[in-house]
Amino acid sequence: MNYDLIVVGGGPAGYVGAIRAAQLGKKVACVEKERAGGTCLNWGCIPTKSLLRNAELYHLLTHRAADFGLSFDNLKFDWSTVIGRSRKVADRLAGGIEGLFKKNKVDYVRGEATIQGPGKVAVTGADGKQTTLAGARILVATGVVSREMPGLPFNGTTVIGSRQALALEKQPSEIVIVGAGAIGVEFAYFFNAFGTKVTLVEMLPNILPVEDTEISQTLEKSLARQGIRILTGTKVTKASADAKGVTLDVEGKKAETLKADLALIAIGVQPLLPGGVKLPLTDRGYIQTNERYETGLSGVYAAGDIIGPPWLAHVASYEAIQAVNGMFGQGAPKKVTTFPGCTYCQPQVASVGLTERASKEKGIAFKVGKFPFLASGKALATGEHEGFIKLILGEKHGEILGAHIIGHEATELIAELGLAITLEATHEEIEATIHAHPTLSEAVHEAAAQAFGHAIHI
Repeated sequence: MNYDLIVVGGGPAGYVGAIRAAQLGKKVACVEKERAGGTCLNWGCIPTKSLLRNAELYHLLTHRAADFGLSFDNLKFDWSTVIGRSRKVADRLAGGIEGLFKKNKVDYVRGEATIQGPGKVAVTGADGKQTTLAGARILVATGVVSREMPGLPFNGTTVIGSRQALALEKQPSEIVIVGAGAIGVEFAYFFNAFGTKVTLVEMLPNILPVEDTEISQTLEKSLARQGIRILTGTKVTKASADAKGVTLDVEGKKAETLKADLALIAIGVQPLLPGGVKLPLTDRGYIQTNERYETGLSGVYAAGDIIGPPWLAHVASYEAIQAVNGMFGQGAPKKVTTFPGCTYCQPQVASVGLTERASKEKGIAFKVGKFPFLASGKALATGEHEGFIKLILGEKHGEILGAHIIGHEATELIAELGLAITLEATHEEIEATIHAHPTLSEAVHEAAAQAFGHAIHI
């Protein structure tokens, strides 16, 4: 069949790009090797949040039930049910995307795609049968996969990546997690909440190294109080694994040997390039695109994780929509500038815009506005008063340059501040906006006011 657009990959960039093109009245096919939704929905964002919800509830009941006047005997959990619930959530949403394809008349093609040239994609199905699709344009959205650690390759049992961690049949008694970005931190929280002994190893000075330093240090203290052993400024010098477990020699403040049932490697990702024609790549191996998301091959575009960081589902979807709008005459496509980043452990971490560190490096004159959740009526009422909101505001005009939150529902609260940056809102406009009482969002209002000495409740 001849298509207006063939999308290679069915993750957050691929399926969103396909549906957007269909909304514009185009004939679209989306080719996916495994299942609609990609890594995010099937083996990443969604199932991890299911596991983290289980962990949050269990941790709350085992450590703080008495705070809420609750008591019980023999509280237990069933590991297979915990894992099974996350798989059911992922399956339900994957089915929902397949339904959206039908609704929007997108042809959903299962198989492995090979780009044979401009406008030509060969698809090999699970049965080995090959078909060829022809189209005016191709959008590559093949994403990324977990990166192995040199000297310690994945074996699926004692050395695993995040995908395997989501489907462990047996809970480990002890685990070493290498890499303390969002993935490493989230899994550290999850396993620790259910009683696994967790050691988190990070080569850089702070966990969540891309976040504001104060936020990272605050989270580290919180996770340490919860029982997670954290080794920052520490690198793995030697590692080995067998069927019984793993042994890692590490060097940081001191040299030591770590032993555990398994190691979860969360040191980053690498591009999953499509087969077939060779596309121009960046120096890091990602597909290189121009301002319209077009590759060096005429009519072939790329969006999402495959074009490089930030590797976030919401960024991938944004890029795909921009690419599709641009290729079908819906205005000049935009590149990603400001975007939220979220980590869903407890306490949660969320941020958007510049950190205090980056503002100093850029030589920007700024003020900092902070408000602790300890002073929030809603936070106290719900028993979730850990953390704070921190705003970076331009000193001259009072505009929001960056926002950083650690605390309950931080990942929900960040949206208001992303909108504020997009609209170039000032602290005065946030102060002039009535925030409902009692809500956690009042802390945003107070933090904006505090930077200029106007806060009432602190």
